[in-house]
Amino acid sequence: MEATKTINGFKHLKYTAPRHPKELMEQKSLDFYESMNQRRTVREISSEPIEKSIINRLIQTASTAPSGAHKQPWTFCAISSPALKKEIRIAAESEEKESYDHRMSDRWLNDLKPMATDWQKPFLEDAPWLIVVFKQVYELENNEKQNNYYVNESVGIACGLLITAIHQAGLATLTHTPSPMTFLTKILDRPKNERPFLLLPVGYAAKHAYVPDLKRKLLKDVAVYY
Repeated sequence: MEATKTINGFKHLKYTAPRHPKELMEQKSLDFYESMNQRRTVREISSEPIEKSIINRLIQTASTAPSGAHKQPWTFCAISSPALKKEIRIAAESEEKESYDHRMSDRWLNDLKPMATDWQKPFLEDAPWLIVVFKQVYELENNEKQNNYYVNESVGIACGLLITAIHQAGLATLTHTPSPMTFLTKILDRPKNERPFLLLPVGYAAKHAYVPDLKRKLLKDVAVYY
């Protein structure tokens, strides 16, 4: 069988992937589930340094995500500068305090109580790295707009892979979405076709870190088979 084929004028490669025996497939899927089931949102992150090469690999993994028409409509801004992290924290806490004091409903605030979170976000300075994910709502070619497709879905999948990669590397993170996040565009001087999507502090969990004793929904509560 040929290794390549031309389809619609474009080169395609013969796809090959490992095919495991049933027993090994069962074990690998169980091992991965058990590993990911240990993943938790961590708000207390150590300032211990993380090599840039690790951050590079995490971002490369996220960039393997599928995307509409393979447009890859994402930009990952990795920040280790203490000055920038402090500026981001000040701006984020300003928005968060406004949200906690005036924007959030009583029900929302009550739902957050088990998480033991508030408007203060020290992890934005403590973490050795911040990764800010921007979605490219359209492309700019010669200063002209070109469509991207399924941008939110594509970037969301990439963020899922990024969070998975962070956990698999033995690091901790949390999904931070101060609203609005437009201050990130200004601080990081991003172009007009990009919008902030998600902010992830990345580092080792602090030795004193605690997480809520939460239970995930059972399979029967999240899966429907036909």
